[in-house]
Amino acid sequence: MPRPTPLPPHPDTAIEADDTVWDGRFPLQRIRFRHRRFDGRMSGPRTWELWRRGRAAALLPYDPRADAVVLIEQFRLPALAAGIDPVLVEVPAGLCDPGESVEATLRREAGEEIGLIPRRLVPIGDFLLTAGGSDERVALHAGEVTAPDAGEAGLAGTAGLAAEEEDIRVRVWPAQAAVSAALAGRFANAVTTIALLWLGHRREWLREEWR
Repeated sequence: MPRPTPLPPHPDTAIEADDTVWDGRFPLQRIRFRHRRFDGRMSGPRTWELWRRGRAAALLPYDPRADAVVLIEQFRLPALAAGIDPVLVEVPAGLCDPGESVEATLRREAGEEIGLIPRRLVPIGDFLLTAGGSDERVALHAGEVTAPDAGEAGLAGTAGLAAEEEDIRVRVWPAQAAVSAALAGRFANAVTTIALLWLGHRREWLREEWR
């Protein structure tokens, strides 16, 4: 397997050692480095493990006519390890394939995870998910969709790639209910919460934009 992409040079950072200690799908590096402190001096040597997951994209599917969002639920082993309910409420998301644009990833993941392709996209922001240990950076967008029919509980069906053993439940939420739940801290998934807090602030503008 090829070595991970080298860290980009930076005038205030000196890399002293860079070892790949795990070369699976997502390499793990042990890096010894120094960096310039706020007082202008160079720090002493520091050693960090760096998990190289790379570029990702996430979509907040919003139906401006129904004023509803389409969210998913799926089992997450790291949530179990963290001691919380392992079934998380999320937005469709995934890692970008090599050479794939963010927009292409968004449309691919939305098709796989909710069975919808967004007609229009609006960028929300670009976020580093785990600054203490991984380079994974997610481009978050809102996407215009038509929400599927859902029952009284908002359940619109299931989705996911059988080849990857994905088991995804799709729910339609009234937008205000989802925003209120995010404000109340009910969603452990950070990207979901960021997306809904943004929607709470920009919802009327978005409805006008997509009218």
